[in-house]
Amino acid sequence: MDYSSINLRYSQLAKTDCCLSCGGAINYSKVKAGETCVDLGSGRGTDVLRMAEEAGETGFAYGIDISDGMLATARENAAKFGIDNVKFVRSELEKIELPDQTADLVISNCTINHASDKDAVWNEIFRILKKGGRFVVSDIYATSPVPEEYRNDPVAVSECWAGSVTREEYLDTLSKAGFQSVTIFEESKPYPKGKVEVSSFTIAGERPSGKSCGCGSK
Repeated sequence: MDYSSINLRYSQLAKTDCCLSCGGAINYSKVKAGETCVDLGSGRGTDVLRMAEEAGETGFAYGIDISDGMLATARENAAKFGIDNVKFVRSELEKIELPDQTADLVISNCTINHASDKDAVWNEIFRILKKGGRFVVSDIYATSPVPEEYRNDPVAVSECWAGSVTREEYLDTLSKAGFQSVTIFEESKPYPKGKVEVSSFTIAGERPSGKSCGCGSK
């Protein structure tokens, strides 16, 4: 992933009213009081603030993003609404700047498809989840391999499909990371983008209790 270009583009968009999300993972997250939650690709922080309020005074919510502009806006929003059980962290997805087994819940909306090393991202999600923790992710997959010409195309990147993999590859990555009980909550019909077709879906899964992933996490 070209993080410098991602940072620049999304920092420029941080103050606009455009929509940067393909799904509503938060709508399926069912945050409980006292939980620690993480949003990967947290943008302006809207879902982070909602999770923080749902988790209550004994809970906490982290927002993870690479865009300096988005992080600044998110912090401003937290201060504006007086929500202090939150923290916004600048971090790459392939090496999330959080300790092992931090989170009860990880959510993400149309962010993981940007990563060039999706195995590393899902291994990191597994690592930061507590045993028995869960993820809810909205993302996009392609019905066939995306041609290389779109990988760094600014329009394709902003529309969140440039880095898409096939459905089979996506689900196989979850399995290799160690996740179980994977559920698909919603899934769109394929629609055309460039020379391929893509679909959006919202999926959930769990880190099993007492099981380590293939990357060596405990």
